[in-house]
Amino acid sequence: MPADHRLHSPAAERNAAPILAELQRLLPASGVLLEIASGTGQHAAHCSAGLPGWRWLPSDPDAASLPSIAAWRAELERVAPPLQLDVLQPQWPGVPAAVDAVYCANMIHIAPWPCCAALMQGAARHLSPQGLLVTYGPYLEDDVPTAPGNTAFDADLRRRNPAWGLRRLADVAREAAQAGLVLHERVAMPANNLLLAWRRGAPPA
Repeated sequence: MPADHRLHSPAAERNAAPILAELQRLLPASGVLLEIASGTGQHAAHCSAGLPGWRWLPSDPDAASLPSIAAWRAELERVAPPLQLDVLQPQWPGVPAAVDAVYCANMIHIAPWPCCAALMQGAARHLSPQGLLVTYGPYLEDDVPTAPGNTAFDADLRRRNPAWGLRRLADVAREAAQAGLVLHERVAMPANNLLLAWRRGAPPA
């Protein structure tokens, strides 16, 4: 597919390197990773290059995003062709029964709230026993002052779509718990974002 199908997100370009560094730290040497809401496809291209033992399965609910993802992965044999996937589907057709990691950046706040529960339920359904769900984006935390930029971003999202908006981390954790997942690690990232690692079982002591 011609390179001119590639869309560019400045934010994805900025945050790809910090996210990759954390994925390299958190993930084992090899496995299969399902990316939810791949967007332009930039993360699939950049992060898969830094995880040579991993097969990357990109997906997005928006059919219009698939040509860009396909263009970014065109010469990357470890990145599969993109799958059109809406987390709200009761089953995720085309997704392997078991994957070693699920990665989802910047979806929970730019989607209706039921998508959060659907993400957690689907990840729990498909993750291998020691698998890891990694989510990335801005969150609201009860015991942490909200950065002015995140407050403004939240207001802008809600103006654009009342079903969108930054989510309380406690609410996200509650949805995760209902799916059998617990927060094992919270990593502060640039631009007032968080990278969160979720696993099955009890939280770390």
